[in-house]
Amino acid sequence: MVMTAGSLIAVPAILGVAAAPSLLWFAAAWLVVGVSMSALLYPPAFAAVTGWFDGAERTRALTTVTLVGGLASTVFAPLTAALAEHFSWRTTYVLLAVVLAVVTLPLHTLCLRSPWPSRSSRTSRHVRRPERSVVLSQPFLVLAAAMTLASFAFAAGVINLVPLMTHRGASPSAAAWALGIGGVGQVLGRLGYAALIRRTSVHSRTVLAFLAGAVTTLALGVLPGPVLLLIVCSLVAGMVRGIATLLQATAITDRWGVASYATLSGILAAPVLAATALAPWAGAGIAAALGGYPALFVALAAVSAAAGLLVGVGGQGPKNRGAGL
Repeated sequence: MVMTAGSLIAVPAILGVAAAPSLLWFAAAWLVVGVSMSALLYPPAFAAVTGWFDGAERTRALTTVTLVGGLASTVFAPLTAALAEHFSWRTTYVLLAVVLAVVTLPLHTLCLRSPWPSRSSRTSRHVRRPERSVVLSQPFLVLAAAMTLASFAFAAGVINLVPLMTHRGASPSAAAWALGIGGVGQVLGRLGYAALIRRTSVHSRTVLAFLAGAVTTLALGVLPGPVLLLIVCSLVAGMVRGIATLLQATAITDRWGVASYATLSGILAAPVLAATALAPWAGAGIAAALGGYPALFVALAAVSAAAGLLVGVGGQGPKNRGAGL
């Protein structure tokens, strides 16, 4: 029902963007699009998968969802560019709204019909804890703060990678390739997540992922070249981001079980999404204040390192107390 409602809201919202007669209308329509996105993208899909699957099956299902979601831009970026070459941007938005209505609305309405586990069956598998006590606990607050910091660093790094590359002397096409290779890295990171689960605790892999993000971001900030080396760094940075997506998807179940997953993951996602939304312009502002994009990436590396240290010091949840690196 949530995802069907999201599709119903998204179609007229995108049509509103296409018809916007002013900047104010355009912004207001995009806010409505954002509401629909909250019901259509990863968080509600993760909640559905978590309700339908257990154990290793859940990890495989989450990986599949993120792999397909990660390839969405691979399909729709060139499709949108092709439409924009032949039509105005308004017509392009209308056509994309039609695609959304024809594809997602019937799929959500008619096909997402897997039986939902009863509350009793979910609480029998995992001890139920009141949401308020979890949200106010130190592990949850530390995890939310760390994921917010890391998400800001990752998002600002992605959006500012192209100007960093061009600053290093890369052509715009090479910079675009570096950005695309980072997307390939996300797919590779998600493919390797199951193996990472088998070899690490939830605490250690969270710390390692955020610290690895710091290392790769720092490398992009301090290495002057060559361009090929920077592209390799972008690939590895993408792998870390791919792992981080699945870390967020499994953060609640790994620590507090499946009971109240949707509520807790929604609360966890709120500051993360806010940081992601602020990252593009905040990153550009920091670059201007620090004197360039290399300095920005050094600062973002420090933010990601702070996220890793924060989890390392105070982020052990109830299921992994005593787990170390």
